Amino acid sequence: MAQFDLSLDELERYRPDIPEPDDLDAFWQETLAEQERHDLAATFTPVHNGLATIDTLDVTFAGYGGHPVRGWLHLPVTRTGPLPVVVEYLGYGSGRGAPHEKRLWADAGYAHFVMDTRGQGAETPDPDPATGDVAAPGFLTRGVLDPRRSFYRRLYTDAVRAVAAARTHDAVDPARTVVTGTSQGGGIALAAAGLVPGLVACMPDVPFLCHFPRATTITDMPPYAEVTKYVKLHREHAATVVRTLSYVDAATLARRASAPTLFSAGLMDHICPPSTVYAAFNHYGALRNVDQADKQIRAYPFNDHEGGGPTHEVVKLEWLAKQLETSV
Repeated sequence: MAQFDLSLDELERYRPDIPEPDDLDAFWQETLAEQERHDLAATFTPVHNGLATIDTLDVTFAGYGGHPVRGWLHLPVTRTGPLPVVVEYLGYGSGRGAPHEKRLWADAGYAHFVMDTRGQGAETPDPDPATGDVAAPGFLTRGVLDPRRSFYRRLYTDAVRAVAAARTHDAVDPARTVVTGTSQGGGIALAAAGLVPGLVACMPDVPFLCHFPRATTITDMPPYAEVTKYVKLHREHAATVVRTLSYVDAATLARRASAPTLFSAGLMDHICPPSTVYAAFNHYGALRNVDQADKQIRAYPFNDHEGGGPTHEVVKLEWLAKQLETSV
């Protein structure tokens, strides 16, 4: 791979006008209010994980439409008092996995909530394919002719409800809630940061789902290629597709975020082009007057979609520890 997008200097100044619908805030307020009629019904069942230092709880909570969504809550065995919680969302096509797999934040002494992804995790199928909607293979174009039917309307709602579920556990300090994720998980974290009040930090890595108008024209890599394939076959729906995606664009939802943030970007990333990541970063918190000192991004010039990998995990651990020190 090679750097193919804007130069780093241009990326740092890149603040495109990303169209958003006039009723975006009303749409999400209505969506989340509708879900309040469903009891969160969060349950936490201990499971054996084979680990000596972490306790794992199998979580079920009511997501969008009351659908059961699964997750893991990992807790340090030696915990004392309520802990900050890191809510992690997952990459495209992946689920929560086995109990011992994703546990970085619990190893670091935090509560760590890993949300399964409807339709992508093995245990939480998305029921909507039964509606007969036409879509390209994948998830981006499910319900793409109507924002109310969009797959990502449901998934972002799950993400908001996951934060609420994590905050109900007595080992968690709800005032110290963090969201994070990589790729699709990073885009979901940005959406959650724009939709959930009171977060103390947001850490999206190489986020997907940002600045669709540019992403769908600058790269031919999936998953964004799902959109171009769909419009190639259904030319008459192009304007409708653009409008629907504007309701779930993580870059516009990120404008509503208020928590300090740490992004990462790979400058050779052909899956989530760096200009789409920087568009989200440069717009982040714009409607909440987030101080520039509370926004950081790490660029990895010679990395593709893996971004900073383990190196960036160390950066995140150090950055979050400082954020939590100042939030007390």
